[in-house]
Formats: sequence, structure tokens, C-alpha cells
Amino acid sequence: MRFTAGDIAVPDSKLAREITELVRDAESPLLFHHSSRVYYWAALAGQHRGLKYDPELLYAGAMFHDMGLTHAHSSPDKRFEVDGADSAADFLRSRGIGEREVEKVWTAIALHTTPGIPETMAPEIALVTAGVEMDVLGIRYETFAEVDREAVVHAHPRTEHFKEDIIQAFYDGIKHKPDTTFGNVKADVLADKDPHFRRGNFCSVIRASAWKG
Repeated sequence: MRFTAGDIAVPDSKLAREITELVRDAESPLLFHHSSRVYYWAALAGQHRGLKYDPELLYAGAMFHDMGLTHAHSSPDKRFEVDGADSAADFLRSRGIGEREVEKVWTAIALHTTPGIPETMAPEIALVTAGVEMDVLGIRYETFAEVDREAVVHAHPRTEHFKEDIIQAFYDGIKHKPDTTFGNVKADVLADKDPHFRRGNFCSVIRASAWKG
């Protein structure tokens, strides 16, 4: 029996099953369960917002979004987001998925750490970022029913110290190519011109999120 949260379930298709198998084999349990939860938060967010999306494409984007953090799918000189997007695109093309659909998934993954842009784009792109933001940062945590939060986390558990564990996983996946982490240029301008400016800190937001652990 497939797990459901509300009426959300992983697509019952050969493509989705192959995605699950590939990602489970490539990623640590930490990242696999994180990616699985991202799909449910993304799909539930789409339901909340009344968005129509392709469940298979959304699942592909959610499940591949952190593949660039894995050794097998990491390049020496590309952003990890691009590595994950390229891996997803190669996989989907090899299964005969059309270029328009591939481009949506590629963009969803490539932009999932760039707030403010994905939300203006196609639902599959916007919702992958929404799912990531919910699972990692607790953004809009209170808009998800407690029964859904509990069901998703029961099916795909968070580690006891998930916040620190996911920060470590990010670090481990990018420490060999620090130049690819070049940041938001607007923050650089403010830091250069405004002595009172204080940068937002991703790790601090994770630790302050509504999630426990």
C-alpha cells in the first residue's frame, strides 16, 4: 500500500518507481528521506494554493534536488544545484521525456536555493522550492495540518538532530568546490556600502525554524 498524506501520494508509475530506486541507491538515508518529504510538502503546498502540476515532474524535481551533493553526481566545478539538475535531465531524457518537461525539472532543481524567483514560475518549479523551504527552513510550517506533518515525518523520518545533520550534508557536498558558492551579489553591494547591514544566515534560519531537532 502506498503512503498518502491527505490524498497526496507518490505517482504510481514506472518512471516514479525508477526515480525512487535511483535516488535511494545514490543518496544517504538523510537525503533520501529529506527529498521524499520535500515532494509531499510541495504537493500539499500545490493543493493549498490551487495549483495544477504534473505529479511525475514534481516528484522528479523533489527527488533529484540534492543529487548534486552526492559523490557520484558531483562535478568539480559546477554548483551542486546544476549537478543535480543535469542528473535529472539526463535521467528523464533517457526515459523519453520531452524537452519542455525536462526543462521544467532542470529549472526547478537549479533554482531551488534562489528565493524569490521560482515562485513566479511554473507550478513544478515554484513548488519544489516551497517543499525545500518547508522541510529545511520551516517556511509556512503552520499552514500544513499537524496530521499531515506527523504522517509525512512518520513515513520519512527526520533524524534526531536533523538541522545540524543537513547543514553538515550541505557542507560535505560543496566543500571541495568553494568557488561555486559565490553568493547573492546584492548582499555584497549592501555589505560594501552600508556599515549597518547584516547578512542573513542560512544556517541560523535552519536552527531557528519551527521544526524540532
